[in-house]
Amino acid sequence: MAAVSLGATSIGFVFWPESRRYVTPDFAASIVQGLPTVRSVGVFVNSSVEEMHEVADKVGLTSVQLHGDESDDMYSQLSYPVIRAIGVVGESTITKVDSVPQDVMVLLDVHDQVKRGGTGRTVDWDVAATIAAKRQIFLAGGLGPDNVAAAIRRVRPYGIDVSSGVEASPGIKETDKLKSLFCEVEQA
Repeated sequence: MAAVSLGATSIGFVFWPESRRYVTPDFAASIVQGLPTVRSVGVFVNSSVEEMHEVADKVGLTSVQLHGDESDDMYSQLSYPVIRAIGVVGESTITKVDSVPQDVMVLLDVHDQVKRGGTGRTVDWDVAATIAAKRQIFLAGGLGPDNVAAAIRRVRPYGIDVSSGVEASPGIKETDKLKSLFCEVEQA
């Protein structure tokens, strides 16, 4: 819970079995029960609405993040706030983001059809900045202590999403990297 003690306002749990960061709903629930008032986000890839509701209810999630090829009609079928991950693929990403309803938060990440996030690669910050000037976004994609301040200054996102940039190994966050990251965020 180092991230929370350092100031994280959200904690994410990956419920995609093909991810190296996959956690079971039972494991996530045991962590969420001990959390102070921070948001708990479930990351899903091509799950059914029913499965997402079942996991979200069991774990006590506050929102769901769609990180696959889910259809746009899922937004209205989910009874949780939705974060829509969109892979940045040049200027065409702007049009894709424009089609997402304003009540759905957008997370910009690296486009990777296999890993679906956590690649350690950065997105095109110029494209991200163009989008962030029009709507609130979360910025992901290769963020860590070495580049997060520059990313925040360039893009001006609503928030950031970090994973591989603060890990000792997949799914295991390194406290020193987290401390450095939060120090850099404060400086941005």
